[in-house]
Amino acid sequence: MIISLINMEFWIQVIKVATALFIITDSLGNLPFYIGMTEDRSDEERSRITMTAIITGLLMMAFFVFAGSLVLDLFDLTIDDLRIAGGVLLLVISVEVLMRGRVVAGHREDIGAVPLGTPLLVGPGAITTVLVMTKLYQLPAVVLGVLICFALIWLVFHFAGIIFKVLGRNGSRIVTKIAAILIAAIAVRFIRVGIQSFLRII
Repeated sequence: MIISLINMEFWIQVIKVATALFIITDSLGNLPFYIGMTEDRSDEERSRITMTAIITGLLMMAFFVFAGSLVLDLFDLTIDDLRIAGGVLLLVISVEVLMRGRVVAGHREDIGAVPLGTPLLVGPGAITTVLVMTKLYQLPAVVLGVLICFALIWLVFHFAGIIFKVLGRNGSRIVTKIAAILIAAIAVRFIRVGIQSFLRII
């Protein structure tokens, strides 16, 4: 009976972690950006970008699960520092897309890592969430929850091809512009919230 209760509590923790992270990473909300950034790619290239985003996100999560608090303390960094840095990075990318219509050639091969893997999927919100959960829940439950979350994200991006076929090339380009504006707004929010937090401390 005790073992059963322990197992039940463990799986409840796993579900809580996976659910919270899936909501925070907002893969569905990031889908328009993914579609727009990969509208002229082959299926094979999109698959490679998806895997790069997933691996990048997982590595980021693993880092903050096992060493995040230690490193932040070591360099005297806060979540707000990460929030502002991520906001600036997103803002640069979004302006680039709005001006040129797509990510320039120098960045085209690594969009799976940046900005998809981080800071879009694994940004300040996801980092904060996983740092808190490592203090609240069993470490194996957090690790398994992260893995389940990214399996779900892979499914979302994997079936984006169906949406490509519905939108067509022109539709995808329209989505690119809309997504860039939304990403710029998210970037500004990251920066604004980070600055507001600093001002409250002062």
